[in-house]
Amino acid sequence: MAEENTTPIAYDGNAIKTLSPLEHIRLRPGMYIGRMGDGSHPDDGIYILLKEIVDNSIDEFIMGAGRRIDVTLEGNAVSVRDYGRGIPLDKLVECVSVMNTGGKYNDDVFQYSIGLNGVGTKAANALSEFFLVRSCREGKFREATFERGVLKSEREGECEERNGTLVRFVPDGTLFPNFAFKSEYLEKRMWMYAYLNSGLSLYLNGQRYFSSQGLRDLLEAETGEERLYDVISFRSRTVEFALTHSDNYGETSFSFVNGQYTNDGGTHLSAFKEGVLKGINEFSGKNYKADEIRDGMIGAIAVKVREPVFESQTKNKLGNTDVRGPIVSAVRDAVVDFLHKNREVADIVLDKVARNEQMHRQIQEVKKKSRETTQKTRLRIPKLKDCKFHTGDRWPKNLRQSDTMIFLTEGDSAAGSLEVCRDVNCQAIFALRGKPMNCFGEKFDKIYSNEELTFLMQALGIEDSVENLRYDKVVIATDADVDGLHIRNLLITYFLCFFEQLVLSGHLYVLETPLFRVQKPREKAVYCYSENERDRAAAQLGKKAEITRFKGLGEISPKEFGQFIGPDIRLEPVTLDNMRNIPELLGFFMGNNTPKRREYIMNNLEVHKYE
Repeated sequence: MAEENTTPIAYDGNAIKTLSPLEHIRLRPGMYIGRMGDGSHPDDGIYILLKEIVDNSIDEFIMGAGRRIDVTLEGNAVSVRDYGRGIPLDKLVECVSVMNTGGKYNDDVFQYSIGLNGVGTKAANALSEFFLVRSCREGKFREATFERGVLKSEREGECEERNGTLVRFVPDGTLFPNFAFKSEYLEKRMWMYAYLNSGLSLYLNGQRYFSSQGLRDLLEAETGEERLYDVISFRSRTVEFALTHSDNYGETSFSFVNGQYTNDGGTHLSAFKEGVLKGINEFSGKNYKADEIRDGMIGAIAVKVREPVFESQTKNKLGNTDVRGPIVSAVRDAVVDFLHKNREVADIVLDKVARNEQMHRQIQEVKKKSRETTQKTRLRIPKLKDCKFHTGDRWPKNLRQSDTMIFLTEGDSAAGSLEVCRDVNCQAIFALRGKPMNCFGEKFDKIYSNEELTFLMQALGIEDSVENLRYDKVVIATDADVDGLHIRNLLITYFLCFFEQLVLSGHLYVLETPLFRVQKPREKAVYCYSENERDRAAAQLGKKAEITRFKGLGEISPKEFGQFIGPDIRLEPVTLDNMRNIPELLGFFMGNNTPKRREYIMNNLEVHKYE
């Protein structure tokens, strides 16, 4: 065996490098657009590139310039054409290629914009193998083309086109291997833009997306026939909200700032909920508690803030404290006014709240009995191997709150492998004892009669509210077999039935672990996550390659497992297209319609043989 080279690497001035902004974007693209991906997930980077371009066009509409945006998808090329003011011709190149350059630093020009850091369009440019921008203003145009952020050509002249900006780009295939845009993801984004910008017409390959009632249309589309009464809605220049109730458990909310979806809410969402609470209490003359009013509530709030302060680069949580008072007042007054003018709706709302009050009283009694029987274990939840830091704690500089996660595993074997190699600072483990209860069709108090689900709820910190979630990511880590998939479905059902907001806010994930290990004697193993990867690795390594099929997480040694939950961890988010389909989907897959489900499984069954 060769001796390890222990000669220290020289650390002097030659070791220090200064990257240009373009180089830094291409070297660390995840810092600017999050996950990369191939387009198979709605949050993959290629959709973020498109979002950054469309956001600029939306900002033009917000400022009263242009009521139409055309988005065209041609293979791997995407074009966005707006009819706003157009980028100033003399600053066209700088606005799409020079960091910290843009008109949104000028409050007189862009009062309520999404992007304020001058990065978005530049990142899209730098991460595209082809990028064209063309601006038309008052009969003149200027056009520039780039390759991977490097300017290749410019031209200008006169034109007869309407004012506005055209951007066409092709994501860099070397950074996004085998990528492809999915039309269903683009369609959902178009609808969300339409709901948030009533009066704006968006066209995707000629198909129009338009909303005249804004957030009211959003909630009607999400709830379908589940809502107990017509959506209550209100709109002013800076605040828009909508709300209704259903007979489902928990609360569901959508929050936006300057058109940006804030999946973790923030001060504007808290103020909205407080305003609803105060409004219903003022109208009813009673003193209902927050959860008695919010259980079953579906709400949406969109605000325009002149200088938004977000708690992260991804803009998923608003931090402005000065918005609270005005939002609370606006929501409270609008709710009181609506209930006075619509007595039939008011009666339905108060009946729902009264039923919630009775239900929560019963739940409190069950909680009390549960606490009495589990008092010895309340301070130490069985099967929980906790981590040192949680959401809301003061974190060391080398860690981020988004790193904290809890693995939900099946059995002690998988938990043992995880425990040996996990990061004790930010990775916790909760070991399930078997298959959890099927929660479909059950009432919330049934959880407290199931010890394991009670402990799971307490471990996550969501007993009183999903907002108290102790971990940024709840990761389902089960075996890649029939039993493992069944446990995964049971857990997803548990969260969708009682903690739907946890899923909607993007906190639920599934851990992807390799299915195969392909290895030649005395050589480094290749781990494969699919049969195609296995076949390619086997062909590359040759006839002497040995293929191991992992049937369970416990079969992967702790030494191997460490790399699968480290920096290169593969997590697949559990996402929802909309709330409306949840009861139907759960009813089909988790309900009592066994014959229909069996027929569906038999018609769609795929058989795989492993040698």
